[in-house]
Amino acid sequence: MKRLYPDIGCYASGYLHTQDDINLYYELSGNPDGIPVLYLHGGPGAGLAPNYRRFFDGNRYRIIAFEQRGCGRSKPFGCTQNNTTAHTLQDIRALREHLQVDKWVLFGGSWGATLALLAAIDAPDTVSGLILRGVFLARQEDRDWFLGPTGGAHSCFLSITRFLLMIFRRP
Repeated sequence: MKRLYPDIGCYASGYLHTQDDINLYYELSGNPDGIPVLYLHGGPGAGLAPNYRRFFDGNRYRIIAFEQRGCGRSKPFGCTQNNTTAHTLQDIRALREHLQVDKWVLFGGSWGATLALLAAIDAPDTVSGLILRGVFLARQEDRDWFLGPTGGAHSCFLSITRFLLMIFRRP
């Protein structure tokens, strides 16, 4: 199984100012002439993980990432005004245009996978591929499984907790 790629820094970063006064933080890493790939973080609210660039071969890809509204270094932090999926899709379009990218690969995990799917539906002519991991479709049944008080993720958590307690209680 392939391990993650070596860690690389970003060669440029900045803020994209939106029409409704949000400043979206973005980073560019890897090969400036490489295949453009947009990394879409999970959450909503998570921000960019320190090692997100390690999913990509920095010699082959122009890695583009941004922190969604209210997340990480985007300003204002924690803002929920105009923080909708439709606004995020508009932000993705604006970032692509700002960076003068015709087509890119969309890479997302969890909520980022949902955004990648929606962005591909929204503007299919701008997408050269999709890489999805830990897909979360945000359907009511998915939210119930993940957040519900019984079954689903709750049951998994309880099972893991019981297992760990059993291990650590051994003499």
